[in-house]
Amino acid sequence: MSLRHWSYVAMLAFCLAGTLPLVPAFRLRGLWHPRRLLLTVVVAGTPFLVWDLYAPSAGHWRFDPAQTLPRRVAGLPLEEVAFFVVIPLVTVLTFEAVRVVRGRHLVGRPRERSEVR
Repeated sequence: MSLRHWSYVAMLAFCLAGTLPLVPAFRLRGLWHPRRLLLTVVVAGTPFLVWDLYAPSAGHWRFDPAQTLPRRVAGLPLEEVAFFVVIPLVTVLTFEAVRVVRGRHLVGRPRERSEVR
């Protein structure tokens, strides 16, 4: 296999490498809520995964075997399936980091008495 086969995997690794350092840097808690994170990944990824299963079979596009790994899951490249896990994960972590930087509270967290007017 050439380096070209690993380009999609490299892109996903780059996304993770750029985002995972936010966890200790901003003391993010997203990874410590696995059920919530799993729900996010499932809700965000399922419609796109279904579309990805349908579109190649309908001839809308194809996955170039010269640019993907040979391993397939239900006809999809393994890295395409990983995309629907990695991208929602990095999105949630980035969103949490932005909230910390901007001083916002987490969704569902009750306000402190001093914040209520």
